[in-house]
Amino acid sequence: MSQVKPSYEKPFASLKVLDLSQGFAGPYCAQLLAQYGADVTKVEPPEGDWARNLGIVYGDQSTIAMTANRGKKSIALDLKSEGGLAVVKELARQCDVFIEGFRPGVCARFGLSYDHVRAVNPGVIYLSISGFGQEGPYAREPATDTVLQSFSGLMSINRGNDEVPHRVGHYIVDCVTALYAYQALSSALYAKRDLAEGRLIDCSLMQAAAALQTSKIADYHLEGGVPAENNSPAGSYDTQDGYIAITLVKEEQFPKLCLALGQPSLVDDPRYKNFASRAANMDSLGPIVQEILMQDTAAGWAERFHKAEVLCFPVAEHGDWLVNPHVLATSAFQMMDQPGMGMVPLAQIPGTVSIDPDDPSQRAPTLGQHSRQVLTELGYDEGKITALMAEGAVR
Repeated sequence: MSQVKPSYEKPFASLKVLDLSQGFAGPYCAQLLAQYGADVTKVEPPEGDWARNLGIVYGDQSTIAMTANRGKKSIALDLKSEGGLAVVKELARQCDVFIEGFRPGVCARFGLSYDHVRAVNPGVIYLSISGFGQEGPYAREPATDTVLQSFSGLMSINRGNDEVPHRVGHYIVDCVTALYAYQALSSALYAKRDLAEGRLIDCSLMQAAAALQTSKIADYHLEGGVPAENNSPAGSYDTQDGYIAITLVKEEQFPKLCLALGQPSLVDDPRYKNFASRAANMDSLGPIVQEILMQDTAAGWAERFHKAEVLCFPVAEHGDWLVNPHVLATSAFQMMDQPGMGMVPLAQIPGTVSIDPDDPSQRAPTLGQHSRQVLTELGYDEGKITALMAEGAVR
């Protein structure tokens, strides 16, 4: 690792990161390193990271790809070509952090496994992100966020009133995998200050999904099944103009809810004396709460509940969040001009300095945008670069 004076804003300013991952988990982990100052080179196949086409495409990438690759340099290489693979191996020799997201065994076939890389770069911190981990009967099985939501039991605890297991409507397993991986990398880099050798970090979507649900898994084991919710009658209820979410975390909040609903008799009803009894009798209590809530708007109930110290908030859409006075007052997002997309809102990453909309390093690269720059920095002359591009090894 080269020596550059650290700062709280850019603690990884001296760090060279080689990112061979695609999708969201690995790229977002690398993007967090970039936001903290690391020099991240993203290697993509000539057709691009498959996440570029995940969802609606603007220019040459989706919003998923954009949010996972801000601040990186993109070089498009064909690893199946001799020239493209040689470039990656040279980048691997020089990097401080190596990130890959291939199925187990693929990097070894390319000569890019941890053992291969550390043979020429002994101090490298090598992160492997996979679906099910590097070992075990499912190690080579394909995996996505949805597959792991299902496999890990997350969908089983995310049921609607129809009792159908639902996928969480975002790439939540990919997100937490990226965060756990970033945490592991940060810890390894802290230790690396006093150590010469590198380290292999194995981070899987399966393990991240389980770690996210540790308490739920423990509950299931101790109770012999999914326990009843311990906050009844919390939930999302319809009103005259939209839904409102109500939650209770203490027993003393139920009487406050009853009084705010104009139903003081519910407080002394033996069927609803505590969380357990209310959970057992939600078939009768739930419809009572729902019928009353249909008598006013979500905002009307929110005002009433706030005065009664009942935890709630109208269920908002993302458009509501973008114009919320509190969000605007706290600069929780910045508008950024992203090529191919125009002005897009970027949520502030907690703990980082405020996004500078005029900083070009905040933008996500187009496919192969920095191919010539990266090759030049490696010492390739213009003739060699042109030849590699002509043969399709580099785009």
